[in-house]
Amino acid sequence: MMKAHVYVTLKSSVLDPQGQTIHNALRKIGFSGVTDVRQGKYFVLTLDSGLNAGAAQAEVERIAREVLTNPVIEEFTYRIEE
Repeated sequence: MMKAHVYVTLKSSVLDPQGQTIHNALRKIGFSGVTDVRQGKYFVLTLDSGLNAGAAQAEVERIAREVLTNPVIEEFTYRIEE
């Protein structure tokens, strides 16, 4: 059984107010080594065991592009593990 781990974040050109709030809070409590925070979403997809690696990759990319992200403001990365 394969699992796909999909990470969705705002594009770097898009303001991330939640990330900025977290960054400010970290600085206030003494974590001065963090220079930026970007927040996002994380999904775990359990894939059908009948999919080969190429089909799994194509399926995950399509799901991420068409369902999990807003392509105007978000981007995604993923990894598939067996």
